[in-house]
Amino acid sequence: MALTDSLLSLVIFLPLVAAFILMFILRGEDAAAQHNAKVLALVATIANFVASIFILTSFDKNNTGFQLVETHEWLAGLQYKVGVDGISVLFVMLTTFLMPIVIGACWKVEHRVKEYMIAFLVLESLMIAVFCALDMILFYVVFEAGLIPMFLIIGIWGGKDRIYASFKFFLYTLLGSVLMLVAMLFMWWDAGTTDIPTLLNTHTFDSADFTILGITIVGGVQTLLFLAFFASFAVKMPMWPVHTWLPDAHVQAPTAGSVVLAAVLLKMGGYGFLRFSLPMFPEASAILADFVMTLSVIAIIYTSLVAMMQEDMKKLIAYSSVAHMGFVTMGIFAMNQQGIDGAIFQMISHGFISGALFLGVGVIYDRMHTRDIDAYGGLVVRMPVYALVFMLFTMANVGLPGTSGFVGEFLTLVGAFQANTWVAFGATTGVILSAAYALWLYRRVVFGDLIKESLKSIADMDTREKLMMAPLIVMTILLGVYPALVLDLIGPAVSNLLDNVATAQGVVETAAPVVSH
Repeated sequence: MALTDSLLSLVIFLPLVAAFILMFILRGEDAAAQHNAKVLALVATIANFVASIFILTSFDKNNTGFQLVETHEWLAGLQYKVGVDGISVLFVMLTTFLMPIVIGACWKVEHRVKEYMIAFLVLESLMIAVFCALDMILFYVVFEAGLIPMFLIIGIWGGKDRIYASFKFFLYTLLGSVLMLVAMLFMWWDAGTTDIPTLLNTHTFDSADFTILGITIVGGVQTLLFLAFFASFAVKMPMWPVHTWLPDAHVQAPTAGSVVLAAVLLKMGGYGFLRFSLPMFPEASAILADFVMTLSVIAIIYTSLVAMMQEDMKKLIAYSSVAHMGFVTMGIFAMNQQGIDGAIFQMISHGFISGALFLGVGVIYDRMHTRDIDAYGGLVVRMPVYALVFMLFTMANVGLPGTSGFVGEFLTLVGAFQANTWVAFGATTGVILSAAYALWLYRRVVFGDLIKESLKSIADMDTREKLMMAPLIVMTILLGVYPALVLDLIGPAVSNLLDNVATAQGVVETAAPVVSH
């Protein structure tokens, strides 16, 4: 059996194996046992990243179908089926790339260390499984199961209001997905299968208008299914106005939890739109595209304005994440090559940049135990390396040319301009606002005179912190100057997605008069 025959399963289950070893084999709660738990988790995540590189080297970017597919019997009538295409493969790589950095950010944790490592290892397996799942019910199971370790990470190792934040996170995201489960069960009944490739390629859901309780449902069943999935993915992104769980979760989560939440978990919503909403409900996507893009522009402008009013660094960056996810949904529902290319690029780029920003907040929080912006000022005097690194990621967050942040925002704006010029105009004001709040944050924290006594002995970044930031710096600059690394990989898959959507819309439009007649 060739290595590629089970490569995806290896990458999915390797962190789970490490978690099993931590849970049942490594014993003890002393300092040595805690250190061993951290080392095992770090080695496992690095090994998983190395294994995932073979996924990338085995991937044929010109093949627009699913690759490295594995199928095994799972439950009655259901399959464990995994595979990757040009849209999902980079999300797998993003996850495995970031997890060793996340474990590095946990190095100073001393409370229930073994359980902390287990939570992150289980979470990694579930996140990778989400991006690889090719069975609809399998996708739902791992999509929802990922809530559990994140709920525990916030609820046990979070800040003083961690219980409130963890329950709010759990309930928002779980309740948002209930309608998606109902829709999936209907789709299973209607199509007779839960196989995602089959649903994408051979089945079309009815889009004929119908009336219920005096209300005409334009787009028919497709619209209802779209809205059910939208309820889940909009909360996960999150989109305005269902974004309020995110700032609380970020503020209360430990640094490593914030990195995973911003860099990977939010991307599941955007991935869901690309895997389900656009290709399976193309007519409904076209009908509701303006609605989604309007919500996206509101999110970009409103959350940018809210970010400008924050006094907590984490909360400011959290609102910034909502604004940047607004660019993602805007690009996806522009439904053209530049828009979707930009949306995927923005998600990958945001993973590096937001992760680095939360790590940056964690660096000074570990020293001063406060995230209040007013508690800082003049850090450049004592922390020149930190000032330089934080400046790079602040500029990348703004969208400075030469950084990956620019490419994603620019492409989504180009795509939006082709679809709706007013949407593009509104989103562009968000770019200006992002520069305002990001530079305001940087000036108050880093520049100015060092007058606070508590800051006069603060130490610059140590070797561990520099090693955590280094890969993120490399990727942010590399993708900024050579975006083809991502765009060449995703381009054929996006083009194929758009062709399939256009074909499905054409079939539906041709069939619609006959159905209505």
